[in-house]
Amino acid sequence: MTDPHGFLKTPRRPIPARPVEQRLDDWREVYAGQALLPLVSEQAARCMDCGIPFCHSGCPLGNLIPEWNAYASRGDWRAAAERLHATNNFPEFTGRLCPAPCEDACVLAINMDPVTIKNVEQTIADEAWERGYTPPQPPERLSGKSVGVIGSGPAGLAAAQQLTRIGHTVAVYERADRIGGLLRYGIPEFKMEKRYLDRRVDQMRAEGTKFRTCVDVGGDIDARELRRRHDSLVVAVGAMERRELPVPGRELGGIHQAMDYLTFANRVREGDYATTPLSAEGRHVVIVGGGDTASDCLGTALRQGAASVVQLDINAEPGEDRPDHQPWPVTHPKVYRISHAHQEARGREGSDPRLFASATLSFAEGPPGHVRALCLAEVEPVRRSPLPGTEREIPAELVLIALGFSGPERHSGLREQLGLALDERGNFARDEGFGALAGTTAGAEDGVGNGAVDGVFVAGDAGRGQSLVVWAIAEGRAVAAAADRYLTGSTVLPAPIGPTDQPMVA
Repeated sequence: MTDPHGFLKTPRRPIPARPVEQRLDDWREVYAGQALLPLVSEQAARCMDCGIPFCHSGCPLGNLIPEWNAYASRGDWRAAAERLHATNNFPEFTGRLCPAPCEDACVLAINMDPVTIKNVEQTIADEAWERGYTPPQPPERLSGKSVGVIGSGPAGLAAAQQLTRIGHTVAVYERADRIGGLLRYGIPEFKMEKRYLDRRVDQMRAEGTKFRTCVDVGGDIDARELRRRHDSLVVAVGAMERRELPVPGRELGGIHQAMDYLTFANRVREGDYATTPLSAEGRHVVIVGGGDTASDCLGTALRQGAASVVQLDINAEPGEDRPDHQPWPVTHPKVYRISHAHQEARGREGSDPRLFASATLSFAEGPPGHVRALCLAEVEPVRRSPLPGTEREIPAELVLIALGFSGPERHSGLREQLGLALDERGNFARDEGFGALAGTTAGAEDGVGNGAVDGVFVAGDAGRGQSLVVWAIAEGRAVAAAADRYLTGSTVLPAPIGPTDQPMVA
């Protein structure tokens, strides 16, 4: 165990980010080159090794946090990496992208600052790669069974790696030109440099996983043909049906979905374009939405040289402390949080770019056919209805809609071809074992009526709905165990969660 008095003697000290003015001039990660091993080991020693480690309940993967904290505190990075990879296929992703609900569930968070679990996780993962502790793990023998994985986001990649390592022949099908899903084209480079993703994909290739890009299952290739080709299918296509903003003026030029904007920016970093077709340079930018995607748009617009950036959040501004109705440790509290992009905006503009409790009423036209301004109003905090007399306009030459996603894409032929049912939230319906459920008339109806679709499993946001990267990886690992059990009658693969588990949110 770590020092039982460490949390009393050592204050919380996260890894410092690079200076704002420095990182706005490039696209490197916010923490690039900032991992300080003595600092991380010192912070890991704050873990009290409490009798009931509630951080486990805060982590969908069930990470063995006290164990790898103890090893990190002593600088035993090999043992720490073994414990970390025992429950997480891609800790270098989660260490950079996860909002760390484990820290809110830390026992210290009751009345103190929690352990910097996320910093420790990222450092262990990075040290493991630097020191050669993460070699490919090809299977000792092949099972003779093949699995097709549709989608190469974190859920699909986790499922593919688990199934490959257990001996199945796995092919991952991705409709984009590169592997990674939203990890590739949705997450900006300054949050996670794509070299980490490429490194994992190379490892998976060395283990035997096959990757097929530019394959649109349900479009270019019939999903039924793919099902005949493989002994089992894992559907991990994510939740890419974008929520719209149906207000007057939505049809004007200059108003775009956030994911289109982020994809173009990421393709510039990949070398596909010299400049993005949707640049914020010199424009007044308004971002509609209060989540992580909106924050990603904010950081991207600042790096592109926007004249100004405003972010609209329909929710009321939260307080600094955990509300009484969001008790520890079962909820990830809604408190006032400042992302790195918000910090950058404050450093440049001197104030928080967010307008809380604000709703979009309409868009005003300026140059023919193009947006000039956004009309907003303050909202009543409970019903979120506009308050009369609070209407006003703000300049808007580029508007980015970042309102999240409502399930798998509706127009995809995948659903009809496999006969998949939808649940009440618009996600692909599944049973307790992640098995896809059939629609009442082979996919023609939303209801569930014909039992399971034999050999087809659903994982990640496609079945859960829009969620966190850590949930996607957990679901990928769990669905791999379910598919392995279907193929062989039993499994030794860990299954950390069931599909009815819900994320720790208020």
